[in-house]
Amino acid sequence: MDFEDKPENRKDQDQKIPSQKELEKELGDYLSKKYGDRIKIISPILFPQSDPKKKGEAAKAGQRKTGAPAFDMKPEELESYLDGYVVKQERAKGVLATKICTHFNRIKSLEKRSKREGPFSVGMIKNNILMIGPTGVGKTYLIKLIAQKIGVPFVKSDATKFSETGYVGGDVEDLVRDLVYEADDDIKLAENGIIYIDEIDKIASSQNIIGHDVSRTGVQRALLKPMEETDVDLKVPHDPISQIQAIEHYRRTGKREKQVVNTKNILFIMSGAFDGLQDIIRKRLKRQGIGFEADIHSSETSLDILKEVRAQDLIEFGFESEFIGRLPVIVVLDELTKDDLVAILKNPNNPIVLSKKRDFMAYDIDVQFEDEALDVLAEMASQEKTGARGLVSAVERTLMPFEKHLPSTATRKMLVTLRIVQDQEQELIRIDSFKDTSDPELEEGFQRAAANEKERVKKIIADRAKEFEEQLGLKLYDDRIDLIADQTLQSISDINSVFLDFKEMYHQVKLQNEGLFSQLGVNVNLADGAIDEIIRIAYEQDREISEICLSLANELEYGLKLVKDRIGFESFALTREAVLDPEKYIDSLIKKYYSQNPATS
Repeated sequence: MDFEDKPENRKDQDQKIPSQKELEKELGDYLSKKYGDRIKIISPILFPQSDPKKKGEAAKAGQRKTGAPAFDMKPEELESYLDGYVVKQERAKGVLATKICTHFNRIKSLEKRSKREGPFSVGMIKNNILMIGPTGVGKTYLIKLIAQKIGVPFVKSDATKFSETGYVGGDVEDLVRDLVYEADDDIKLAENGIIYIDEIDKIASSQNIIGHDVSRTGVQRALLKPMEETDVDLKVPHDPISQIQAIEHYRRTGKREKQVVNTKNILFIMSGAFDGLQDIIRKRLKRQGIGFEADIHSSETSLDILKEVRAQDLIEFGFESEFIGRLPVIVVLDELTKDDLVAILKNPNNPIVLSKKRDFMAYDIDVQFEDEALDVLAEMASQEKTGARGLVSAVERTLMPFEKHLPSTATRKMLVTLRIVQDQEQELIRIDSFKDTSDPELEEGFQRAAANEKERVKKIIADRAKEFEEQLGLKLYDDRIDLIADQTLQSISDINSVFLDFKEMYHQVKLQNEGLFSQLGVNVNLADGAIDEIIRIAYEQDREISEICLSLANELEYGLKLVKDRIGFESFALTREAVLDPEKYIDSLIKKYYSQNPATS
């Protein structure tokens, strides 16, 4: 029996051959599971025609949108922004704000100069930064805040990922490729990004190994070129995404393109706890005989000694001299005390309390914290010796029983008191005893805690009034500060985000005013008080600005036309009272006119 006559082969031939779409779907499902939503199937691959016109259109379609960040921030401005979020670390905030602003402003300055005079021929020293400090003091938080504020792509990785595999080169360059992904494939923007590598102390060569620790020193050497300047190819064999993107580009343009990312302007920031570095510094200081004793053991003094760190100490710690040479800026962060942890919890911008409030708000439960409870939570966290991370554990451990039980009750307000922190079980029983009646003590304490929180928000806004006025282009007065504070608390958001929302809503009101009242044939000017009131209504009633403005125009239309026709007014200034009571506002216009012109009456 020949091959074609075998029954099993006839059965295979009778099976339906999958169509192209079915094959694409099957392959797409497999790649999505393996690589996530960053991958897609390109089909069919239609090569461009030889028609020059069509080639031009295809090339135009394949052009990549590029753009560098429009950076114009000053160091003190960035430092002020960080002050609103990060407690303590004054020196670290000052150094980071200064060097990062200098880095991006220098890029901007050199680009302008190169357009006039050609490229700058002498090599530039990049302000790469090394951050040293214990866990939980805010190293990662600081860099994330900065990247978000200045609007550049940001990539974070742990150095342990490199040292565990001993993979030299590839993984390090993958960080640069990840920047392109974070920049939505905008290579120019990615070339001005920030790469942050934590736990960098873990790739220091082990001091108890005779000879070179190849895996760790190899990673250090792999970082040398990207930290200074090199071209990283986006298309690599082990990255199927880049390969598919190359096929897509060829399908659109008919050209093969070698895409590279230059790391000249990419800022590298490293951080680590560097346990044991104090001993190395102490020995050097003792040898130099500058007054430090050999038997100093307190943790406070150990952290002070870290501030005396020099390049030679880091080399002795296990780093290559070339690697340390590419980290010219070294900043040491302070350990957080209990008072610092209390200040973090009382900061309206802190993500720990905001996150917990959002957790309970998911069940329509409003949460407030008494100051005494925050003090005890900070004390619990300080005993864990993990910095701000201990706060997260303390808050979660304390409120977990309430987060589990209260959604099943009619409770809509929760006041975190000292008793709740100290005895969760007893307080759960107590809360249940007020199922059918209100608790006057709870209500009074809740309002007091809310008032204290609002005062803290208003103080931050007042302290940063000048910065916010420049950012918004709007004047901040007492009523407006009060409104923004209310919005911050109601939205359970950080103050900067609320300011941006307020600015957007302010301009929406202005646009609505121009569009709606111009149809009445009168000139209407909205005073700031009126705009603020419209924004307040939008927040409190969860309504759109356009809906509120349309309703106001409808209520005022007849009255304004009447005043115009009878009295001859051509322009009107709408005050807060006009928004709150349009009819009363029209009456006041008429009475004011006739009181000034009794003969006309």
